[in-house]
Amino acid sequence: MCIRDSINAEYMGIIKIESKLMSRAVLQPFEAYQKARVQFVQTVAELATRPQNIEALQAAGVMALLRPLLLDNVPSIQQSAALALGRLASYSEELAEAVVSNEILPQLVYSLAEQNRFYKKAAAFVLRAVAKHSASLAKAVVESGALTALVLCLEEFDPSVKESSAWALSYIAKHSSELAQAVIDAGAVPLLVLCLQEPEISLKRISASALSEISKHSAEQAQNVVDAGAVLFLSSLVTHPDAQLKRQVCNCLAQIAKHDLGLAEAVSEAEIFPKILNCLKDPDMQVRKNAATCIREIAKQSENLARLICSAGGAAAIVDYVNSSKGNARLPGIMTLGYISAFDESLAMGVIAAKGIAPLKDALIKEPEDYIKAAAAWSLGQIGGHSADHARAMAELDIPTALLAVNKFSESSEDLKNKSKKALKSILQMCSHLPALEPLISEAPPDILQYVLHQFAKILPNNNNAKKSFVQSEGLKKIQEINAPPGSKLRQYIEEINSLYPQEIVQYYSPDYQKTLMKKLDDFNPAD
Repeated sequence: MCIRDSINAEYMGIIKIESKLMSRAVLQPFEAYQKARVQFVQTVAELATRPQNIEALQAAGVMALLRPLLLDNVPSIQQSAALALGRLASYSEELAEAVVSNEILPQLVYSLAEQNRFYKKAAAFVLRAVAKHSASLAKAVVESGALTALVLCLEEFDPSVKESSAWALSYIAKHSSELAQAVIDAGAVPLLVLCLQEPEISLKRISASALSEISKHSAEQAQNVVDAGAVLFLSSLVTHPDAQLKRQVCNCLAQIAKHDLGLAEAVSEAEIFPKILNCLKDPDMQVRKNAATCIREIAKQSENLARLICSAGGAAAIVDYVNSSKGNARLPGIMTLGYISAFDESLAMGVIAAKGIAPLKDALIKEPEDYIKAAAAWSLGQIGGHSADHARAMAELDIPTALLAVNKFSESSEDLKNKSKKALKSILQMCSHLPALEPLISEAPPDILQYVLHQFAKILPNNNNAKKSFVQSEGLKKIQEINAPPGSKLRQYIEEINSLYPQEIVQYYSPDYQKTLMKKLDDFNPAD
């Protein structure tokens, strides 16, 4: 009995060993296949980081090979496959369209709600990479049902998942009002406002960016952001030490304020003044520009808001900003000075007192881009057109001559010519400082010259010293040389000025006077 039991036990042991060997033999190819899949997706993901590899990967049919791996039973393979797809889609619109045409988006959306946080980040990255290229691709992402899953990701505990989701929503919303509305309707705005309050700076940044993309399209969509309580939290971040966050915050506030008076008031009531003025001196250039843009969008809405900005020291701060900036960064500051000045002569005088004319003149003359010069010309017109005092401040800095020079320059754009002409007329109609107008007599074209001579015709009758000076500076002589058509405004003003002087003096300065004298000499006969 003992020998039989011993044999049976030995036999069973042999069977177990053989079974284990057989199991190992069966599992080996599966393990090898898994290793091969892991190596494949990791290698493709790495290759996709280099632009020079993209065309070869596409030609090899990488999309079709990666697609089934999104549903792999090994989580790390799923994540690497999604990461590779995201990098490929991010490279070009063509590859992003390939992701859509290969019907990869529904698989991503399905897995987005089911998988772990690492896969959710990778899947959101793919959706973002597809959506960023165009409105049609972003619409394809929406139609795949991604918005619901992305909004749910905003409620995840992991901040990095929230960030990836907010980023994808931002890229969807940026393209059009329709897509931004879809993001709003999915319930994203209140959750993005909550993300603003999270401690992670990167999450704050992308949440502010997403809210900005939603707000920029229309007043109604910006109102949604305001109603969710975003402005108060955005305002509190204006003084944050992180430059990238301040860029996004100032931009978002600008996108909200730009639409109408009510929204601009909502932003100003969140007590952004005077703290946003400090951003105009921030070391980061983009922070300075975005802050100036925000101030511009508020200033243009109403006189009361313009006064609020000035009472907080905004005029001087903007003048300093225009002085210290160059190129496109100058533009929002230049326009802010124009918007403030346009409302009221006292506000315009405040800009003059803050020495705002000189930097505008500098931009008009020295900036290489015509659109910046045109903005400077427009702002100068808004400042100088209120009264004789405003126009005199312009004349003392020789602004009329500078405006005329850019108007006559053959390479100036039509917009610059029109704006400089309009600004010049606005200033000339108020200018009583005649010494600044005299150089224009010989330089201005007829349509501008009539405004110059109109001022002389108004002022000379009541100012004897000016009448003498006009003769001594050869102004009277110059107007005799003007070939003005009979019945024109220009001819009318010349005749009005001539009527202020004795006929002999007018004749003396006439271009034909020498010929007349010579004829009289020829005709003179002492014997007669």
